[in-house]
Amino acid sequence: MSDAASEIARLRAALAASEARAAAAESELGQARAVVSTSEAMIKHLRLEIAKLRREQYGHSSERRDRLIDQMELQLEELEAAATEDEIAAEKVAKTMTVAGLKRRRPARKPFPEHLPREHVVIAAPTACSCCGSDRIVKMGEDVTETLEVIPRQWKVIQTVREKFTCRHCEKISQPPAPFHPTPRGWAGPNLLAMILFEKFGQHQPLNRQAERYAKEGVEISLSTLADQVGACAAALEPIHALIRAHVLAAERLHGDDTTVPLLAKGGTQTARLWTYVRDDRPFGGDSPPAALFHFSRDRGMANPNRHLAGWQGILQADAYGGYNDLYRADRDPGPVESALCWSHARRKFFELADIKGNARKGKPAHDISPIALEAVARIDAIFDIERGINGLTAADRQVARHQLSRPLVEELHDWLRAERDRLSRHNPVAKAIDYMFKAERWPAFTRFLDDGRVCLTNNAAERALRGVALGRRSWLFAGSERGGDRAAFMYSLIVTAKMNDVDPQAWLADVLARLPGTTASRVPDLLPWNWKASELRRAG
Repeated sequence: MSDAASEIARLRAALAASEARAAAAESELGQARAVVSTSEAMIKHLRLEIAKLRREQYGHSSERRDRLIDQMELQLEELEAAATEDEIAAEKVAKTMTVAGLKRRRPARKPFPEHLPREHVVIAAPTACSCCGSDRIVKMGEDVTETLEVIPRQWKVIQTVREKFTCRHCEKISQPPAPFHPTPRGWAGPNLLAMILFEKFGQHQPLNRQAERYAKEGVEISLSTLADQVGACAAALEPIHALIRAHVLAAERLHGDDTTVPLLAKGGTQTARLWTYVRDDRPFGGDSPPAALFHFSRDRGMANPNRHLAGWQGILQADAYGGYNDLYRADRDPGPVESALCWSHARRKFFELADIKGNARKGKPAHDISPIALEAVARIDAIFDIERGINGLTAADRQVARHQLSRPLVEELHDWLRAERDRLSRHNPVAKAIDYMFKAERWPAFTRFLDDGRVCLTNNAAERALRGVALGRRSWLFAGSERGGDRAAFMYSLIVTAKMNDVDPQAWLADVLARLPGTTASRVPDLLPWNWKASELRRAG
């Protein structure tokens, strides 16, 4: 072999070796990327689990922590998707190389729910041995692979036939009566109506978006037709709403809160309000079912809570908003409402001054963290720890525990705050946080929980009831009119009350709309969420 041919052979061998090394490096790089992506996803998953466990251990989390968990879940989705993409890429490389593919550890998948129907697809059995070709084969068993699948929503038209008969004796016509429809001029079944209502008010999907989706599914329903049925359903459901309203206002203690909602007005939008009043006796072991009552108003004026709670007397747990002050007047008819203020609001003002991470994100130096605010948060958290331990006990037991455990801490906190306040300028942010608790003689309202076991330490029940509204504002944009706001408040009362009683709102609305036309007034209470749930459990048993 000549020197030139020898050199060419050597270069070819070197090139082949180089290509092999490059392919191996590419494979290793792909696996490394997959490992990194999987590790990132696992770290994010563990952090998410830690955050959720902390929320379960320490009670209901703050709004900031809820948003953090939502953000972590979104990041986890992206990391899991990226990890899968990198894993597939690594597997493709591994198939063409003599290297081991990445084996990603996956969480154990739960079995599919037993209540789902099963469709059996049998693959044709072999007629001969795949090895020797003999037809002397005998079945020895089978393997079943389950795949979760979804069937697109199915629409159907129900034709109710009523046959007519004529009498040959008297020539009169006999015919069964027409079936009741949930709404006048009814053309929609109760399940369809419940879906429209729940998607609009429970899932925050405006009617125009629903109409577009239905059209894509081959069923064109105009926006005005859908709106007509929403109004008709609200009228049909009025007896249920009236009973929920009466149930809420029969409580001796209520949670109250409000949130902003944009209202369509000439030239733009204006800021309106959605109010809620929540009855929830579960923290002190009460037997009354929980319920929520919503109201809509164009503004946040004092006249609104006066109108909402006219004739009601009891304990109102709310924030320190001055619009409730008329309710607390001694000369109020039928009597003054007692105020119980929320410790979460008070704690939040100190927490914002002691949030090291939050201040760091804003670029503030560590020395800007107030040691007084940090100490106040620690003292208030000690009171919260006691409350978590007595949640669900009877009112009497809660009062005894608070007298023994909480009262000394509250009295120490009061004296400490007073002493610190005397050393601070009135312009100091910490002084303003302290003044929030002492301004206008608020301290008795903050400490009312010490003398009444029914009172909660926070107003979180009302804030939870409004959470869905806050999430939905971005979807439905605004209330189209004041009547539309009233209708939204009406439907929120029904849907939130159903959720508070662990009832599927859409299934409940469908059954109620189907049964209401044929239900006598004395039997309407059977359709309330807590009574309906009990009857459904009896049927299932």
